[in-house]
Amino acid sequence: MDYKKAGVDIEAGYQSVELMKEHVKKTMRPEVLGGLGGFSGAFSMEKFKNMEKPTLVSGTDGVGTKLKLAFLMDKHDTIGIDCVAMCVNDIACAGGEPLFFLDYIACGKNYPEKIATIVKGVAEGCLQSDAALIGGETAEMPGFYPEDEYDLAGFAVGVVDEKDLITGKDLKAGDVLVAMASSGVHSNGFSLVRKVFEMTKESLFTHYDELGTTLGEALLAPTKIYVKALRGIKEAGVRVKACSHITGGGFYENIPRMLPEGIRAVVKKDSYEVPAIFKLLQEKGQITEEMMYNTYNMGLGMIVAVAPEDVEKTMEAMKAAGETCYIVGHVEEGEKGVTLC
Repeated sequence: MDYKKAGVDIEAGYQSVELMKEHVKKTMRPEVLGGLGGFSGAFSMEKFKNMEKPTLVSGTDGVGTKLKLAFLMDKHDTIGIDCVAMCVNDIACAGGEPLFFLDYIACGKNYPEKIATIVKGVAEGCLQSDAALIGGETAEMPGFYPEDEYDLAGFAVGVVDEKDLITGKDLKAGDVLVAMASSGVHSNGFSLVRKVFEMTKESLFTHYDELGTTLGEALLAPTKIYVKALRGIKEAGVRVKACSHITGGGFYENIPRMLPEGIRAVVKKDSYEVPAIFKLLQEKGQITEEMMYNTYNMGLGMIVAVAPEDVEKTMEAMKAAGETCYIVGHVEEGEKGVTLC
């Protein structure tokens, strides 16, 4: 008896590392110390010592059951972008600059090419957010996961000068809500998605005219990364007063998280066009409108609150970063929460 007969192929692990190195190398920043393969990743903070009060911000998340669609479609090259996005968007939402990322892949069987493809997506997400992929772990766990399945999670660390933290404490009535479009469902609510649509290859590879693509491609579209757009707003001299990453819990859970007591957000549903994938999901699943806005981003991935005089510069910075943006509402005095009208 040996480890390979028990289901863990050490040689496959070595091969995975070799195959992923080319992707990891592209994400390196000057602050990264050492190479891939050490017991830990090292990152110099020398560059940030001139901040008044350098503050670390962190985020960790996974991709959830969106992975089930990747398994069925045997498409693994973008799921890593989702994993990075869910972590770095939260960091950027606090005003932070993502510095580095680590991933964790647990699988039933290590197929080196598949693992390398997953990491390629992780590396792409890191490139989109200017974060270095400084480490990770691939755990082969036979008997725990089916041979053709895996789980993917990540952890990111960023930095911000304490005075630049986005906290919402300075929000006041009349401030304007500006939103950036999502790329689709992103990485939340897939347990409901999988109840609404039949999870078969035939279903996922069915083309829908209103989507302009197959159902599977529309649902697997990687989560938008808003790091560069939020950085562009800051570089334009705009003070983002509050920011909300619209993830699980949709509008009703996430927008209040950016508000102080005594301030209420008002979002106008007709201020933008809800993407077709959400309309199809609502129709097919006979889901109430309230549940849709309480579960999904409904086409808006990130919402910022700025002073009225900063709206134009904010939108210019978003567009310069390649984002589609909308003025979607305002904040007013009232009970903390959100009104959709």
